[in-house]
Amino acid sequence: MKVLITGTAGFIGSTLALRLLERGDEVIGVDNLNDYYDVDLKLARLARLKQFDRFTDVRASLEDQEAMAETFRAHQPQRVVNLAAQAGVRYSLINPRSYIDSNLVGFTNILEGCRHHRVEHLVYASSSSVYGANTKMPFSVHDNVDHPVSLYAASKKANELMAHTYSHLFRIPTTGLRFFTVYGPWGRPDMALFLFTRNILAGKPIDVFNYGKCRRDFTYIDDIVEGVIRTLDRIPEPNPRWSGDHPDPGTSLAPYRLYNIGNNNPVELMYFIETIERCLGRKAEKNLLPLQPGDVPATYADVDDLIQDVGFKPETPIDQGIERFVAWFREYYKV
Repeated sequence: MKVLITGTAGFIGSTLALRLLERGDEVIGVDNLNDYYDVDLKLARLARLKQFDRFTDVRASLEDQEAMAETFRAHQPQRVVNLAAQAGVRYSLINPRSYIDSNLVGFTNILEGCRHHRVEHLVYASSSSVYGANTKMPFSVHDNVDHPVSLYAASKKANELMAHTYSHLFRIPTTGLRFFTVYGPWGRPDMALFLFTRNILAGKPIDVFNYGKCRRDFTYIDDIVEGVIRTLDRIPEPNPRWSGDHPDPGTSLAPYRLYNIGNNNPVELMYFIETIERCLGRKAEKNLLPLQPGDVPATYADVDDLIQDVGFKPETPIDQGIERFVAWFREYYKV
């Protein structure tokens, strides 16, 4: 297939693009290489992709309407995976407008590209953060998610609503994927595993929020990518049993689906830190802090729909995933 992937210099996007290229697909990669975090790391991820003749590197921002329209016109992708976004819960308290530009204006340009060029299937990144103030565990795509607690979460919920509108009006098949705390080699420097590993090796303290009592459904990068590929290969159909009297948020009479991709096994933050310490052979100096604005105390993914529809369940144990990350970190940074 010819697949357009946005965010190909990113953590998930680069890993997905590599998998698709290895299986023989053609990939058009879009990224603006912004400086939200280390650009050199982004360039190193892209270097893995540029060894393939079937990879096209497009340097553009999602919110650039003309650039995105030209990308769709020039390359005519069959399917699209939108992973580019302004990420981060806490950063949305500091720079809210960047979330509007990338996650709302940018996503509109993606939807319009799919509409005008008859894209077979749009898969897009949502987030576990959309569950917001929900406390019923595990989180299900069939639950209502109308109480976000960060602008980032609100922008991802908005993406799901926007996608549904285009599926309803223009019959564009769309699949939203709610990722749960992705980690692993080539990860983002602003996320806990990367920050903790770097600081512990440097002998610096680590900030431990909610006094270490947070629980997260940490999901290994290879499991995330496997879930993306399996859902990309399965074009959603309307749910004939859907009823407006009892509307199901996870399906529709339109060709629209939502899935959680999570490890289905929440881990307490203190155990997460202890595992990093074991892999590094060093103890962390912990700076215990309260829960931060926009954060939630726990996440836990119900993945029954993912298992039922595409036959996949993430299963990489946290110990194994962290060990692989630490090995990559030591090699990449020569530590």
